[in-house]
Amino acid sequence: MAVVGSSRPLRGIAAVVALLAIGAVGCSEVAESAKDGAKKVARQRSVYSLDVGDCYNPNGKAEGTAIAVEVVPCDEPHEGQVVGEFTLDEAKKYPGEDGVSAVADERCPVEAQKYAPDTWALPKGVSLFHYTPTAESWATGDRAVSCTYTAETGTLSASLGTAESLEPAQMTYLEGSNAVYEARWATQPLADTVEDDLAGYKAQAKAVAALETRVGNMAAIDGTEVGKLRATLTKAAGNWKKAANAADSDAFYLAYDAAFTGIDPNASVAARKELGLATTVPADDAEVWAG
Repeated sequence: MAVVGSSRPLRGIAAVVALLAIGAVGCSEVAESAKDGAKKVARQRSVYSLDVGDCYNPNGKAEGTAIAVEVVPCDEPHEGQVVGEFTLDEAKKYPGEDGVSAVADERCPVEAQKYAPDTWALPKGVSLFHYTPTAESWATGDRAVSCTYTAETGTLSASLGTAESLEPAQMTYLEGSNAVYEARWATQPLADTVEDDLAGYKAQAKAVAALETRVGNMAAIDGTEVGKLRATLTKAAGNWKKAANAADSDAFYLAYDAAFTGIDPNASVAARKELGLATTVPADDAEVWAG
């Protein structure tokens, strides 16, 4: 199968067209190798035609660009799955590699959560990557960004799509919870200290506090532990508001300490268990709240 066209970069994973080489081996091994090679070639799909839900294996290992990948059934071992997509229609000219990546870094977490809402349920070692247009493909009309979850080591053995299997109460909880943490990470100031960017940290606090309405939606969920968590998050929202209105760094720290502790993901484990959701805090989050 010949694949012709411009390539697209995948941040962290690369794919190129596969070539089958048969050496001086036994006839049965040659036949098996040829069979596997033919199967792999038949499964090649242009990166321009990937759909949300597609499970795939890249054709290479080094970070770089891709023309095609091997699309496989999700119950077979695979390294990645497309979990979101969007187009860059608002851009009139190519934003540059950094510009495209910046948009993808912001949009892909949102798109991925529509397909796999519970990030706690993701297998260990899975990270979010994205295929994006290059300058060359942009010139031919390519505007699509494909967001993928990719196993940094090993392989995946099943689809990561869980949105359709979740119950209404679970979705309501995840929408509120995800929004709180997404607001915090999306508005994280670059400065390491509040003194270096008080305005930036206050803007972050305002963004998190604004999600009190989402937390309030948890009132529609039955459950003792969910009720306790909602009360904790509501109190935390009040402290985020105080931080957002702080007059100086000292006042900010006083409010922020309580606000930050109030959204500790470890405090949500009991509510998650009550709802039948994953209960293991992701390693990155656990590290942050461990101090």
